[in-house]
Amino acid sequence: MEFFLCVIGMVFIIEGIPSFLFPGVWKRMLVRIDNIPDSRLRRLGLVSILIGLAIIYLGRR
Repeated sequence: MEFFLCVIGMVFIIEGIPSFLFPGVWKRMLVRIDNIPDSRLRRLGLVSILIGLAIIYLGRR
């Protein structure tokens, strides 16, 4: 459980860096996301999941 909490903490840190360093760019990007079709966002999410699983697999070997 301790490792899981560390991983979740790192995710929050990594997700927070762009909004902290580039708030204007981050807001413009969020506005553009509304124009992206759901199917493309779904594929992007799936690719992100698969990359994350591959990184975990390689890291645990």
